[in-house]
Amino acid sequence: MKVTVVGAGAVGASCAEYIAMKNFASEVVLLDIKEGYAEGKAMDLMQTASLNGFDTKITGSTNDYSKTANSDVVVITSGIPRKPGMTREELIGINAGIVKAVATNLLEHSPNTIIIVVSNPMDTMTYLVHKSTGLPKNRIIGMGGALDSARFKYRLAEALGAPISDVDGMVIGGHSDVGMVPLIGHATRNSVKVSEFLSDEQMSWVVEETKVGGATLTKLLGTSAWYAPGAAVSSMVQAIACDQKKMFPCSTMLDGEYGLSDICIGAPVILGKDGIEKIVEIELSDAEKAKMQESAEGVKKTNALLQV
Repeated sequence: MKVTVVGAGAVGASCAEYIAMKNFASEVVLLDIKEGYAEGKAMDLMQTASLNGFDTKITGSTNDYSKTANSDVVVITSGIPRKPGMTREELIGINAGIVKAVATNLLEHSPNTIIIVVSNPMDTMTYLVHKSTGLPKNRIIGMGGALDSARFKYRLAEALGAPISDVDGMVIGGHSDVGMVPLIGHATRNSVKVSEFLSDEQMSWVVEETKVGGATLTKLLGTSAWYAPGAAVSSMVQAIACDQKKMFPCSTMLDGEYGLSDICIGAPVILGKDGIEKIVEIELSDAEKAKMQESAEGVKKTNALLQV
């Protein structure tokens, strides 16, 4: 199993680190446009191999896509990160050009690869990869929902005063501060609905804190987060590499599911060796359906800014 991560910044390097430490990939290639940067990150990570007990080979390359040849999975983290006060949507002008060029170059050397998109605005960048490459929809996956759901479970555990292993929950919809749809009505603590433990006020707090989870970190850090995004991607890559058939909420091209078409937006999917093997339609309340539709309208407005 060969995995390429494009963008050796904080998110990309975290992806590579977590993938390597899980020891399911034979090789991880880090690619960046900054001279020597990916090579340095790769060398630094390889010097942790004996300490962290992994055998995955990590190599770096400065903009040489031939080094990515025959990758089974590629992860696109390229683009500028958010700064405090910026929305993900404000990144579209710069990041769209970068993502389109990266996807084209990757496919020249790995025509059968599965693509995971991390760059923001993530749903729109996933849509762009679909429209610019023409790949089957099962092979293009947006990361957002996996990360948002991890942040949701963090806030749920905090509100419940419970260990996070007790908690399960999912976020669907767009990967934006206003577009996320945390499914609080479906969230559980050891299979018991969280509404049995939390007040309406507490549940509302969890939902709102989840939606601004990325913005909260950007304000604190001065840039986008990287540990949780890297962990989210590594879990998705592992599900594909090991054919785990695991369910993740991911940005996927919908064709009538949830009453939506010609849009990439977060929905639960089964991930296995072929990428997205199934889109799972779950029963939503009328309020959740309305929020999903509202989220989709926001994503479509951003998509309309694309030149494809």
